[in-house]
Amino acid sequence: MVSETHSIIALVGRPNVGKSTLFNRITKSRKAIVDPTPGVTRDRHYDRVIWNEKSFILVDTGGIDDSVDDVMVNHIRQQAFLAIEEADTILFLMDGREGLTPADMEVAEILRRSEKNVFHVVNKIDGPEQEIEILSQFYELGVEKLWALSAEHTYGFYTLMDDLVDSLKESTVDQNLPEDTVKVAFFGRPNVGKSSMINRIMGEERMVVSEISGTTRDSVDTLLEHGKYTYLLIDTAGIRRKGKTKEKLEKFSILKALHALERCDIAMVLLDAEDGLTEQDTKIIGYTQEQGRGLILLVNKWDLVQDDPKKQKQILEEIGRSVPFVGFAPLLKVSALSGYGIKRLFPAIGSVYRQFSQKFPTAALNRLLQDAVADHSPPIYKNKRLKFYYTSQIGTRPPRFVVMTNSYKGVHFSYQRYLTNRFREGLGLDKVPVKLFFKDKREQRQK
Repeated sequence: MVSETHSIIALVGRPNVGKSTLFNRITKSRKAIVDPTPGVTRDRHYDRVIWNEKSFILVDTGGIDDSVDDVMVNHIRQQAFLAIEEADTILFLMDGREGLTPADMEVAEILRRSEKNVFHVVNKIDGPEQEIEILSQFYELGVEKLWALSAEHTYGFYTLMDDLVDSLKESTVDQNLPEDTVKVAFFGRPNVGKSSMINRIMGEERMVVSEISGTTRDSVDTLLEHGKYTYLLIDTAGIRRKGKTKEKLEKFSILKALHALERCDIAMVLLDAEDGLTEQDTKIIGYTQEQGRGLILLVNKWDLVQDDPKKQKQILEEIGRSVPFVGFAPLLKVSALSGYGIKRLFPAIGSVYRQFSQKFPTAALNRLLQDAVADHSPPIYKNKRLKFYYTSQIGTRPPRFVVMTNSYKGVHFSYQRYLTNRFREGLGLDKVPVKLFFKDKREQRQK
């Protein structure tokens, strides 16, 4: 079982020391551009990582540099300082080939003052002989331990990763909650009314409601009993638009939101009835689905358009057009100010949560698969018709199913969509994301 640490680990260091290469190595991806040009990683890249059954979020920052030639330098330095400020653990990467530089010394001093958990890593060391030769000068930093590494060739990589995850503290945030607590997180742009919505739900002023963007810097939790259930309401920092993020705290808010997404069962995304749907809203909705969370869309400030049927129609059509990939998500028209629509929140949360957590008997799933295949024959792939042998549920939250086939590569996305919709209809999963995976029966036999 994966243990949640809710930790943020930031990669920090001068440009061109190998941060992007290490990020790709840890996340097993190519999300960061690997390029020898200094400063190519302009903004943070982040990903959720599971290592030795511990989960954390890894952030790749831009390089810290003193070059006067690059107008992005101050921006990149600020990004990295932000990472230092907001992360739980820092991976400070230096270049073994280039040796210890004054900039490294400066960063090491900043890190020392931050009192964060820091791993001082010397990259571009390809073996034990080089390690003995190169590391000695880096002890000038006055640190107790250095990790030798080749991010490109994996020398020292597994030792570093094992030590890193061993240092992560287990999250105690959710351990003392009553059993079966439904965790609901509220997301949205600044001033869309997240804190006001929670206050309205609670019926009392439990948190600061302010017109100043960024009041809710960290997520704030409120435990609430309603009917037979206990709910944890998580208020998050607003997710800001790029280009409008002059405040340094605002730039890191997406990671705060990802933190909250890791913890919640259901994401409530608030949209502004006055502003309509923005590009940033669609991104937030996309994040919830990348993380496989239940989703409810709340069109807040509905009182501002209640006498304007044309505007109402325009908003609802815009949502349907812009985020068709979450057509299953309940959409509620509400007002945190007047209380309009608030009574429908808990029934909606309840129905989404029940579907999100539901388990199904294998026999019923196989009947459903047989009927779906009989009604719509699978396509031909490499001169052979695709066969689907059986299916079973492999997880909940969200419901996940595996279908065994004679060739998963031959399953066209249109047929996958057809089967997903049949599972959705047949199992009554009309309000949650449904994940369908395909595996070759032959591979199963070889294991």
